[in-house]
Amino acid sequence: MSDPSVIHNTFVIERSYAVSPEKVFAALSDPAKKRRWYGDSDHRDLETFEIDFRVGGAERNDYRLGPQTPFPGVVIANDGHFHDIVTNERVVLATHMTMGGKLISVSLLTFELLPTVAGTDLVFTHQGIFYENSGGVEMRKAGWNSLFDRLAKELGQ
Repeated sequence: MSDPSVIHNTFVIERSYAVSPEKVFAALSDPAKKRRWYGDSDHRDLETFEIDFRVGGAERNDYRLGPQTPFPGVVIANDGHFHDIVTNERVVLATHMTMGGKLISVSLLTFELLPTVAGTDLVFTHQGIFYENSGGVEMRKAGWNSLFDRLAKELGQ
């Protein structure tokens, strides 16, 4: 039997940050802050980074993969639309990703910010559809874990 052409998957990543929900929310909503932890990287050249952070607003980032990646020079494009925003509590974003112009995934991303005595628990739920040559679930989960490590640095942790 050949590999499935479409894989449906949901995964959850939980992180704790020793800062207030307001600071974590700012890192999700402020374009300059989000660009630092989400857009900029030594492994790619960011070509486009735009955020219209409001319900009904859009987010777009395009980047060209660097020479140390499996697909050097290939452009990855992420396009999303914000469907739900509750200040300091929740962000829901629907996205699709292309690689070299070919659709590789469609995702629903939910960021929940839960206040704790120590700061904030971030509960991230990724509901995705992965197509051929997408790198699959484990690659995407590893990517988000790396991004949340970068978010910790943005938050001074």
